[in-house]
Amino acid sequence: MNLYNLISSNDLKNRIDQIKKIFFYRICGTGMGAAAVLLKEKGFNVEGGDLNFYPPMSDYLKQTNIPCHNLKEINPEFLKTFDLIVVGNVVPKRSSDARMIEELSVPFISFPSVLGALVLSNTNVVGIAGTHGKTTTTYLITQLFENLGFNPGYMVGGVIEGRPSARLGDGKYFFIESDEYDSAYFEKISKFRRYEIDHLILTSLEFDHADIFLNLDQIKQQFCEVIPQVTSSYIFSADYEASIDLYNRYKGQKKWQLYGEKSKTGPSIVKMNQQGTVFKLLLNDKLHTFKTNLMGKHNILNLSSAIMFAHMEGIEIEQIAQAVTQLSLVKRRQEVRGTYKNAIVIDDFAHHPRAITTTIDSIKIGYPTKKINVIFEPNSATARSSIFQDEFPNALKSADIVIVAKPIKPTTVEGKKDLDCDKIIKDLNSLNRKAYIAVDLKQLQTYIDSFADANSVFLILSNGTCLGLWESTFVSNLI
Repeated sequence: MNLYNLISSNDLKNRIDQIKKIFFYRICGTGMGAAAVLLKEKGFNVEGGDLNFYPPMSDYLKQTNIPCHNLKEINPEFLKTFDLIVVGNVVPKRSSDARMIEELSVPFISFPSVLGALVLSNTNVVGIAGTHGKTTTTYLITQLFENLGFNPGYMVGGVIEGRPSARLGDGKYFFIESDEYDSAYFEKISKFRRYEIDHLILTSLEFDHADIFLNLDQIKQQFCEVIPQVTSSYIFSADYEASIDLYNRYKGQKKWQLYGEKSKTGPSIVKMNQQGTVFKLLLNDKLHTFKTNLMGKHNILNLSSAIMFAHMEGIEIEQIAQAVTQLSLVKRRQEVRGTYKNAIVIDDFAHHPRAITTTIDSIKIGYPTKKINVIFEPNSATARSSIFQDEFPNALKSADIVIVAKPIKPTTVEGKKDLDCDKIIKDLNSLNRKAYIAVDLKQLQTYIDSFADANSVFLILSNGTCLGLWESTFVSNLI
């Protein structure tokens, strides 16, 4: 591995006047695409390349007028015309792509590092981290501050209807989804360690990303590296043992607040139905009531952390309460895609046991009279492994019907077996739940056709295409 041309964040800051043209190598990743848009907004000449271009990211990049190239059709001479190459973390260490980039004599860097150096270094950064809810919370807190009259910058790791996934704002606040996944093959640290965070919100903390972390302690260590660098304040969930452990280690530093069901702060839910939720939070030893159109316990927890941050910043409770009444979610978070044979079809990103449970519970509140048919594709490296073998049946058991879309690829988690989907079905059957396996798109479509009716909701849980369902004619048949 030749890292001679690898440039650090500090070096990049010193050479910023030399950087005019930037190329994003594997631009169609969610974070890469958003980072490219931010740098274009900063005034840089930005282009990118990838092997495949799929909506929604391909449409998003097209709308922002960033030229995108098929990597199979470009050569080293073309890349040498750029002043900096930003390398996506999907580029493998031992790949021909990596060797070519290293030998170009062009400085290269990870996208978290380029963001820290060129976008975030002189900004009031609020990092939203956690195993669950970081995308949703980042978008909710952005909307909250926009409704309060601010012009915040943001970067959300998801696609948002009607607006870009990232925007610079005026610098007073920049809300950024702070992922614990590693930055690049040459920078094996969590992305959030490069974001120059001033305020840190931690929504949750449990084991995930088994393809890069051996255990929860390794994830916690990444937070141990960043917490002392946070300059202003912390808001942590009290509902996770790991987050409380971090709180106990560092609580003497700066301003701390805890929230969650195990915290005196709350939230405590007063009422939740199809119209939304009424809940209370204990702020400065006084209970305050909030009303929002959002449903689902997990969404209220996420929103509570955003409210607490606004309150810590000195904004009046009455203003905050007015600003949270009508909020939206990013795409693929309880997104109603339409109806199929009169059945409601909902797309959601959940692929971790806890997220699956809370998402199903939320949909049951929203559609109390309908059968909830869950299609679950264990698509991430962790979900495809045996790590959550026993947890998945319990997470899915509140559904009326479960269809497990069997993973096409084996897991990449070392030392773990592949997920046994047959066992999940047997375990669900033993809990008196109807459960089935779909091994390909045709079989999945057959099951959908069999169970679709006006009394049903299809909740499709996947962070992928669900055996190609979202790229098939099924989409064009939605009404």
